[in-house]
Amino acid sequence: MTLPVHLVPSLAGVGVGAEVEVSGDEAHHAVAVRRLRVGESVVLTDGAGTAVTAEVASTGKRVFAATVTDVATSTPAEPAVVVVQALPKGERGELAVEVLTEIGVAQIVPWAAARSVAVWKGERAARSLAKWRATAREAAKQARRSWFPEVAELAGTADLGALVAGADLAVVLHEEASVPLATLEVPRTGRIVVAAGATSVRLGAEVLRTSTAGVAAVAALLARTPRWT
Repeated sequence: MTLPVHLVPSLAGVGVGAEVEVSGDEAHHAVAVRRLRVGESVVLTDGAGTAVTAEVASTGKRVFAATVTDVATSTPAEPAVVVVQALPKGERGELAVEVLTEIGVAQIVPWAAARSVAVWKGERAARSLAKWRATAREAAKQARRSWFPEVAELAGTADLGALVAGADLAVVLHEEASVPLATLEVPRTGRIVVAAGATSVRLGAEVLRTSTAGVAAVAALLARTPRWT
């Protein structure tokens, strides 16, 4: 059975033998819900490339401390994949964020498309963005990622120009496109953006929902990079 993963603000300078304290909601879930006990092992990560294995030394109501027994660091995976996700209805947005995180994207950009039915404004925008970020965080822990994805601020179509311009490959999915995604040359490093205002490509004959199209495209792209080969 794999060890439980908990997120901490920073692991900078932490080495074997150091004690790391985990507090707040992370500790509450571990101690009160999972019944974490002294002597158990856990994985702690800062979501920025460092993960440590540690043995629980003490527990409290909303806190626990663990002694580091192993440290592992990693560099960000290449090519990095950014997905511009149009706002879908209901909970499909969180589903998209969850699976995109599991599949390994580096950044998810919520996009208020002209035809989006869902609208983020005011307090609703803040709540929805917080839900997406919480979903990404939990999915990254579940997937045991050392580098957590960034969920950016809400973007309009006009905001995507710079994002697309800075990409090594940028594609937009459309069912009427004539270029199959499988025919594109995929860079081995750099940044891939799945967004609007880029090379129009199609996946296949089937028409996918916005909440699943991005996942399918990322999988097709990653299968042709060193990350999945």
